[in-house]
This record gives sequence, structure tokens and C-alpha cells, in this order.
Amino acid sequence: MRVEMKVPYALLIPRLSAGTMAAALMSAAALLVAGTALAASPAAAPAPDLAKGQVTAAVCSACHMADGSRGSPANPILAGQHPEYLVKQLQEYKAGKRKNAIMAGFAATLSEDDMRNVAAFYASKQAKPGTATDKELAAVGEKIYRGGIADRNIPACAGCHSPTGAGIPSQYPRVGGQHADYTEAQLLAFRSGARGNSIQMMQIAAKMNDREIKAVSDYINGLR
Repeated sequence: MRVEMKVPYALLIPRLSAGTMAAALMSAAALLVAGTALAASPAAAPAPDLAKGQVTAAVCSACHMADGSRGSPANPILAGQHPEYLVKQLQEYKAGKRKNAIMAGFAATLSEDDMRNVAAFYASKQAKPGTATDKELAAVGEKIYRGGIADRNIPACAGCHSPTGAGIPSQYPRVGGQHADYTEAQLLAFRSGARGNSIQMMQIAAKMNDREIKAVSDYINGLR
């Protein structure tokens, strides 16, 4: 006669030491966290499409020229500008952080991909050099641009925008060769508060008088 012995299920499971059990639990937790992080991380943005950017830029050409070069002095030169800066400005026009009725209306029609594409298109172009128009005024501007004004705590522009005006990608825009009229208008707007999308520039411009702003703008126009 065969007798079957029923063994408790718990006895069939190998006994693990406290250290082994803790290590296993930690590994499982790590895998869970890693999986959650991967699931939560956003997909990488597609590479900018210059051809699509050129199509979008066709609308901009009336004010900025087909290649973003030296059009009307009242409008900025976009050729060679850092794409990150251009995208930021478009985003802030769309969000209302930077005020301009024409640009706000245009930016409102753009998707994030549109902005990256058109910014990359303009960044791929070579900016044409400009020239200072007033030698004496430009000399004053050069001193401010390179050395600031110490007694009023005005920092040198070169510290952020580089000695050549090339700027720093993702942080500070290229200013070398920019239209003097446009640069002057923006500094005045920062000073008055009409342009408020850079606290740093508002604080600096607030300490500058009209002649200093005009001098720096003229110097920047010929900077390369």
C-alpha cells in the first residue's frame, strides 16, 4: 500500500539568507525604477529639416530677407544666429513673453518642429559683415563692450557675447555685425521695460544712457 506524504509548500522553497533576500529585493527595485524612468523619458526631438525650414522662412523674407541677411536696419539679421536663441525667441513671442504684434501672429502658427526647422535654416547661413558709421562713437562703444563701466557696475558685453560678438550657443546670442538701429532699439526697450524677456539685459540697460547705448550699438555693427 502506497502512502503519500504531503509536504508543506513553504518547505519546498529554498531558504534564503537575510542578505541574499535584501540583495534580491534591491535588484528588483532598481529594475523597476529604471523601467519607470525609461518609460517617462520623452522621445528625442527629430533632427531639424532645413528644407522645411526654408519653406517657413519664405514668409519671413519680407522683413528678414530670404537668407536672413542684411535687410532693413530696423529688423534683426538672423543669418548665422544660434538656433537655440531663435527658437527661444519664437517660443516667447508665441507665449506673449516678448511683445511684437507681427511676430506674435507669425509665431502663433508655428509648431515646435517648425521653430526648430526655421531656426536651423537661418543658423546655417553665413552672416554678412557690417561697419561702424561713427569712428569716435564706435571707440566709446568698444570701451564699454570690452571693459564695461566699472563705476556703475556695467559689465563688459564681451563677457557673455564674446570678444568677437559670436555669443555662446544655448546661452547668449550672436551680436557681431547686427544692425546698429536694431541693437539700439532693443537696448532702449530693455531699459524701458517694453522688452522684458531677459532680466539680465534689463538690469544692464537700465544703467546706460542714450549715448552709451548708441555707441555700443554702432561698435557692434562693425564687430566681427
